[in-house]
Amino acid sequence: MNTAQQPIFLHHYPTSPFAEKARLMLGFKGLAWHSVFIPSVNPKPDLVALTGGYRKTPVLQIGADIFCDTALIADVLEHLAPNPTLYPAASKGVARILAQWADSSLFWAAMAYNLSPKGAAEAFAGSSPEQMKAFGDDRKAMSVGMTRLRPADATAAYKSYLRRLSHQLADQAFLLGAAPCLADFSAYHPIWFTRRWVPSLAGVLDATPNLKAWADRMAAIGHGSISKSSGAEALAAAHAATPTPVGSGLLADHVFQDDHGIALGSAVQISAETFGTEVTEGTLVAATRTRLSIARADERAGAVQVHFPRIGYVLKAAA
Repeated sequence: MNTAQQPIFLHHYPTSPFAEKARLMLGFKGLAWHSVFIPSVNPKPDLVALTGGYRKTPVLQIGADIFCDTALIADVLEHLAPNPTLYPAASKGVARILAQWADSSLFWAAMAYNLSPKGAAEAFAGSSPEQMKAFGDDRKAMSVGMTRLRPADATAAYKSYLRRLSHQLADQAFLLGAAPCLADFSAYHPIWFTRRWVPSLAGVLDATPNLKAWADRMAAIGHGSISKSSGAEALAAAHAATPTPVGSGLLADHVFQDDHGIALGSAVQISAETFGTEVTEGTLVAATRTRLSIARADERAGAVQVHFPRIGYVLKAAA
């Protein structure tokens, strides 16, 4: 079956900022999708059966094709529903660059501020000490080798970033014009976490009324048409489907760009550059200017293809 005719599954959990980015993009595109809740910490057996190791949130599944990272998910959604566009012709390069900054510098400053001791107590209200410790240990394991901002430094950076975004919104409804683009969805999700999950810290936005009004406009986009599904149902859908042939449909961009000296058909490993560096192994089936794709098999998921964006990920020959 053509990938575009398969149901869309989003593997996520409610408090994930990047999942909110994906949920809102699905709503913007007017797409119907299946919501599959996953744990916020390891183990994530159903998800890893699909990805082979990658366990960050969210993951988009269409049939037996598994798409990792919201940068790639945005491209997939753009293919499925070109209008309204995430990449306005006059500013698509700027939109991608601003989105990359928002998903990294803005995100890490915002989350260090959001999860300062006061924010963490609010965000995890109702959680047991054991659950809070498990979350902290899990994120510590995911960020080995990363330099994390201290709360005071993060607060200063976050305030500066909010002012800059607010200046961009002084004379227009969205960051790059009259309609939202990828940059808006990337800038919104860490701010959404401040407003939604740590409202006692949301006063940081009071100095930027343009930004608060913009955030209200973004929230109004909504999440589209949602059906609830289980991990077992998602796995069954993958097992029953056939991975999309490289060169067709969502994988039409199949021109091989060899930057590593690794031939197609090779056994490879792919992992994130920094946060969440769990390795996914498989057979390299595509390496385009924007995407890396590997084929792998799992007893529960069947034959699948797992896709990653080029930027932010490391490709190596398997040992």
